[in-house]
Amino acid sequence: MEFFAKSGSAEKQKTGCLILGVFDSRKLSAQAQLVDELSDSYLSTIVRSGDMEGKLGQTLLLHKVPNLNCDRILLVGCGKEREFEVSKYQKISAKIIRILDETGTSDAVNGLVTLNVKNQDLYWKIRFAVEAANDALYRFDQLKSKTSEARRPLKKMTFLIESRADLTQSELAIEHANGVSKGQSLTKDLANLPGNICHPTYLAECAQELAESYDNFSVNVLDEAELKAMGAGAFVSVSQGSEQPGKMIAMEYMAGGKDDKPLVFVGKGITFDTGGISLKPGAAMDEMKFDMGGAASVFGLMKAVAEMKLPINVVGFVAAAENMPASNATRPGDVVTTLSGQTVEILNTDAEGRLVLCDALTYIEKYDPELVIDIATLTGAVIIALGHQASGLMSNNNPLANEIESAADMTHDRVWRLPIWDEYHDQLKSNFADFSNLGGRPAGTITAACFLSKFTKKYRWAHLDIAGTAWRSGAKKGATGRPVSLLSQIVLNRANKAS
Repeated sequence: MEFFAKSGSAEKQKTGCLILGVFDSRKLSAQAQLVDELSDSYLSTIVRSGDMEGKLGQTLLLHKVPNLNCDRILLVGCGKEREFEVSKYQKISAKIIRILDETGTSDAVNGLVTLNVKNQDLYWKIRFAVEAANDALYRFDQLKSKTSEARRPLKKMTFLIESRADLTQSELAIEHANGVSKGQSLTKDLANLPGNICHPTYLAECAQELAESYDNFSVNVLDEAELKAMGAGAFVSVSQGSEQPGKMIAMEYMAGGKDDKPLVFVGKGITFDTGGISLKPGAAMDEMKFDMGGAASVFGLMKAVAEMKLPINVVGFVAAAENMPASNATRPGDVVTTLSGQTVEILNTDAEGRLVLCDALTYIEKYDPELVIDIATLTGAVIIALGHQASGLMSNNNPLANEIESAADMTHDRVWRLPIWDEYHDQLKSNFADFSNLGGRPAGTITAACFLSKFTKKYRWAHLDIAGTAWRSGAKKGATGRPVSLLSQIVLNRANKAS
């Protein structure tokens, strides 16, 4: 689908469908009022009749409105005008796309970007609308023998802006949104693929394809044998139980200054997690294909950054392995030596994400990073704490945590910070190694981050636990594409600050 912006007045538009807002208590938006005047009060008559009250998410499709060049008008309820904010704007932006796609409209003009959305300028309103539209249009059907297509799919949407002076800003918003959306789609595709297709070797091949598609992009892959030889004992303890060899995948996008330190993003890539010897219950185990959601988000980020051609240095690093209960799999009670030289007693082989990540977090010291953010579907405990609305944030650096929180507010891809105080580290004590990989049930999300923090003392680091936000269960089961929008905004903010 293509997106454009143009200046003009709503009543003069020639299009398959014109989208206009109506607020609660039947108040027409400014653009709708102009159309109403030209149509001899057609809209206000409809509204007064009670067919459209303006409640949030309410829609009404009108045909052959008098004196207009458009085929149809879609009236959209925006709720109370003073309470019209980002989440409500995103909700209706997604809904109108689904309605237009279902009704066979091939092109539309969107007048909603002229509405006042709390604390958002035109750039954000257009970017939110494009990202919401692309998300609504996403389908994962490549593994089905038959796919259903819209009878006349929506191909073009034009955002109606008030002034030509806003055109540059609007086009930039579309460019950024399309880049982020392409990254989100890649993230969803990778996470939605089953474990028999998307394994560590598949991810390595995907990285190579990205390197071939974009400038300033290179890839280096470390296989399991190399990792074992270099002493990455924690990583190998997870990967050794599978016939699929584990891999660490480094994607380097270097479009910034030669001496600029890179931003490094590390993703947990457990392509399927049985729990290992500490076997998980069978119910819903199929969803453990989503346990590489952190890695998938790093792939999505790298694609987004490359699509936007940002002048910055970014490294996407993925620790990819499959956790299986084979005869050579790690046993509970085994002690392994990490790449950092620290030893770990493995009390539970289902606490494997932190084991692959700790060696990755040691390896990326070689980049002398400006900052490091790891992204992982690490603990079920974060769902108990935060539900499915916010990702858990933990960090050893307050300014970095603030930076992430600011980007989360900007994108509405929310996070909530949890502490990693020294007192929590006591739960990781071991009688047989430097520490264990399990802190018990209390504060499980926090103690997992405390474990990772033992390997991040040489740089500014933050950890995002996305176990509650990376995918949905139930009838709408599938990857969400989070937190690609958040990660992309962190990079965008850095690139804008440097320019």
